[in-house]
Amino acid sequence: MTSELIIATTNKGKIKEFKQLLEGNGTVIKSLLDYPKIPDIPEDGLTFHENAAIKAETLSSLLNRTVIADDSGLEVDALNGAPGIYSARYAGEEKDDAANITKLLHELKDVPEAERTARFICVMAVAQPGEETIYFKGQFEGSIALTPSGDAGFGYDPVFYVPALGQTAAEISSEEKNERSHRGKAIQELLRYKYLFDL
Repeated sequence: MTSELIIATTNKGKIKEFKQLLEGNGTVIKSLLDYPKIPDIPEDGLTFHENAAIKAETLSSLLNRTVIADDSGLEVDALNGAPGIYSARYAGEEKDDAANITKLLHELKDVPEAERTARFICVMAVAQPGEETIYFKGQFEGSIALTPSGDAGFGYDPVFYVPALGQTAAEISSEEKNERSHRGKAIQELLRYKYLFDL
């Protein structure tokens, strides 16, 4: 039996990660790229939980289907948790990864390496018609490197240093990243709810 899960994103990096972790065994992953007529869904919540729920519940209602949405971002301790829920638009509304990294490194230019601790947060919401939304959360601990390194991954990966591996998230393999990352951990929690894949 084939089941279909819709991921509420147009971010190709996120879509790739979701497909690597969830697709197979009869499960087909679709995204907002498969529904180009769906209008942008404003992410006007004040927390990762709120934004994930807004996306998942709105799209589930529009399509009458099961939808997974995640809201994720980078929290830097020296910046009091910024950029947080504004991570994708840290340097402006156009969601420019390079500009976001440039701004982040500028904000941290006087912060010593030992105080550049940070973490990626992912909150995943699963909305189903007529059902209560359920949530899964994952964290990925690390620090902010002095300069970017690596060309894999997306977003802040080139400056997110993983001490246990001695590399940035943009230098590690996709398999390693999926095992350790905030999104990978949230999806591992989601996979325990097997009924989602028997829809």
